[in-house]
Amino acid sequence: MIKGGLMWRLLRKHISAGQLIGFSIANLIGLTIVILAVQFYRDVRPIFQDDESFIKKDYLIITRKVTGVGAMMGTTSEFADSDIATIQKQPWVRKVGRFTRSEYNIWATVQVGRTGMHTQFFFEAIPSEFIDVNPSEWHFDPAHPQVPVIVSKDYLSLYNFGYAAAQGMPEISEGMVNMIPLSFQFTGNGVNEVIPGRIVGFSNRLNTIIVPEEFMKWSNDRYGRGGDQLPARLIVEVNSPGDQRIKDFMDSHGYEIAGDKMDSSKANYFLTVIIGIVVSVGVLISLLSFFVLMLSIYLLLQKNTKKLQDLLMLGYSPHEVSKPYIKMVAYINGAVLVFSILFMTLMRLEYLPMLRAFEVSGSSLWISIVVGVIIMGLITTGNIIAIKRKIATLWRQKD
Repeated sequence: MIKGGLMWRLLRKHISAGQLIGFSIANLIGLTIVILAVQFYRDVRPIFQDDESFIKKDYLIITRKVTGVGAMMGTTSEFADSDIATIQKQPWVRKVGRFTRSEYNIWATVQVGRTGMHTQFFFEAIPSEFIDVNPSEWHFDPAHPQVPVIVSKDYLSLYNFGYAAAQGMPEISEGMVNMIPLSFQFTGNGVNEVIPGRIVGFSNRLNTIIVPEEFMKWSNDRYGRGGDQLPARLIVEVNSPGDQRIKDFMDSHGYEIAGDKMDSSKANYFLTVIIGIVVSVGVLISLLSFFVLMLSIYLLLQKNTKKLQDLLMLGYSPHEVSKPYIKMVAYINGAVLVFSILFMTLMRLEYLPMLRAFEVSGSSLWISIVVGVIIMGLITTGNIIAIKRKIATLWRQKD
């Protein structure tokens, strides 16, 4: 019987080194493009988002455009149920949430050190699923009233770097806010009450003061008009924030989007599109290299048909005959995977210093490495299946 090493020396006679090198280079380029694109996407995503997640929901806050003429003529800025239904039907909309506003007078008192502040306040409420923080204290019990509040992070910055600096008051960190005495005076419907409050979180998404919906309903019934109200603002979860159809819809209905969310969402959308194109090119190159290798193997097997049939006639099993080719494919693909990860890491080191200017340190490499392993695993599996099928065909022909 011929030993494995002698079998390999017998079968490798017709192997074209140029073809295998060409396949390896093509596959190396394709796989490197794919995993580098995935890693770059993960590294730069936080620049366009508040949350560092690979797949993140996007939200837009919609209002009606208010003009001087409209305000003087008493034109409403509220959204009717039919307006909300129309928005919900749009293909780029996932969910729509309503802002509910307070309908009574609110005065807030905050004690910071020896200095107290007394200012008029307002509340809004939205469904909890649209809030980007999830504090454990986010509930209201009328039997033991305390008002939990989520405020915009911008408000804390405005106090620290504006009001506190001008008035000589101490700056406040997020961790200290929970310890600051806070109370609210509510007036309406002939009722005047003071209820303690507590800031339980800060929102990057919502530029307002949020209370639980259960408190808003209870307080509007107690101090305000009660009943259902039409919202003046909507929060919309969208699936393609940079879609041109969003802007066209807003313009045609006289709506506007709060802040610069649309601009940053467009940047994020185009980033996703560009990365998708780059990944597609890399995958295409990898697929082409896969077919190049398969063509090379088929040509090699065709040239060695007589030798392979002789080996099968001598009693070698299809597994033993295909083993040298499988080893060759595994070694080549393994080397391609290792070098592609190496090249991806080296190229990443080139652009990371530029990202640090945006206070982004980069994401873990594991996702990109796993993507590379999966792609190369699929390619290798396809190669092995093709080799075994070809040898099995020759096995049947020997009879």
